[in-house]
Amino acid sequence: MKKAFVKSYGCQMNAYDAARMADVLGAEGYAPTDTVEDADVVVLNTCHIREKAAEKVYSELGRLRELKGERRRAGLDTRIVVAGCVAQAEGAEIVARQPAVDVVVGPQSYHRLPDLIARSRERRVVDTEFPVEDKFDHLPARRNRGVTAFLTVQEGCDKFCAFCVVPYTRGAEVSRSVAAVVGEAEKLVAEGVREITLIGQNVNAYHGLSADGAAATLPDLMRAVAAIPGVARIRYTTSHPNDMADDLIRAHAEIPALMPYLHLPVQSGSDRILKAMNRKHTGDQYRRLIERVRASRPDIALSSDFIVGFPGETDEDFADTMRLVEEVGFESAFSFKYSPRPGTPAAERADAVPEAVKSERLAALQALLDRQRHAYQRAAEGQVVDVLVEKAGRHPGQVAGKTPHMLAVHFEAPASTIGSVVAVRIREAGANSLTGELVQRAEAA
Repeated sequence: MKKAFVKSYGCQMNAYDAARMADVLGAEGYAPTDTVEDADVVVLNTCHIREKAAEKVYSELGRLRELKGERRRAGLDTRIVVAGCVAQAEGAEIVARQPAVDVVVGPQSYHRLPDLIARSRERRVVDTEFPVEDKFDHLPARRNRGVTAFLTVQEGCDKFCAFCVVPYTRGAEVSRSVAAVVGEAEKLVAEGVREITLIGQNVNAYHGLSADGAAATLPDLMRAVAAIPGVARIRYTTSHPNDMADDLIRAHAEIPALMPYLHLPVQSGSDRILKAMNRKHTGDQYRRLIERVRASRPDIALSSDFIVGFPGETDEDFADTMRLVEEVGFESAFSFKYSPRPGTPAAERADAVPEAVKSERLAALQALLDRQRHAYQRAAEGQVVDVLVEKAGRHPGQVAGKTPHMLAVHFEAPASTIGSVVAVRIREAGANSLTGELVQRAEAA
């Protein structure tokens, strides 16, 4: 039997795309494998957000070239595919730098994988066009094996932040219809999924068509998905502050299945840097937005993204970011040193921040964010919370899942609880997860 190895880098969108590529190959008779040495097709689904992520791909390709040679000497054929955003942005460079690559395919064309692989037996293939047809119309049924699942509802971005390659690698904002999303969600639920995360590069800009032909909002879509029998939880990511409309804020109070967790990137607390980033909002506008969200759902947990060392960032600018973090308070966050991406406006600036300064600022920011995260976890001690059990735990007799606020919990319970929402008392907060004990449902009231 033919086997396919698919490895994904980067965001949830890439995780979704990687799973769908596995589905495409599965429909052609390729069984999934976690052992790259056994694979007849190797797919690297790449991320182009930061330079390190792109270089990881080239390093991996060097190892795969040697593996491909070893398999060839053993009489085995290996097709190497580079997919995703690095493929979209650097297709010609990939072909030039790594002769072992057979197929380069962008994120909008991976539904063509079987044909591209077949054509690569004649010559190397690069497909980084934005096709006229909708790839979702050509994808096979999903093969989901878990309790939670990502579901792409929107792709692309029209914001053109100065540091970001997404508008160039994923294209303009497009949204799937409500019917298409609901149809895929229904199939996921039929396979045992209880929690669905609606994802997009700018998911709260969703404007897919409803049954009457009008543009639906993200809350409209959430209500349609929540109405599917068996859906216990809904989440969404990633959002832009400027698209956090009133109806979406209200949805956090009005839709029971929508979990009290919001990932809302701010990137910086400095108005001067936010303007240079072309974010089109200020630090105070972000603070006021958070106040409105908390007024709608007081217990909401907040997550964000931060970039330190953006060109021209001063000590005062960085201090503004630290003040915003202190004032808002986050359960979790992703923070990175600025990495110039070719073709973006920020990459052309001459006022780069020294790497040593970037590293120092990142360490300070992450220390503050870690303190907030640990405080949030410790505050859960003694509480009885609902946990969606997702999988077996690391130890015999143990299971693991997440609270509504996205805190990871492990506790002793039978495997039969997987897929269920159960009441758990939190006993102790660890470094990265909580330890709990199963309690009777009445005790959670």
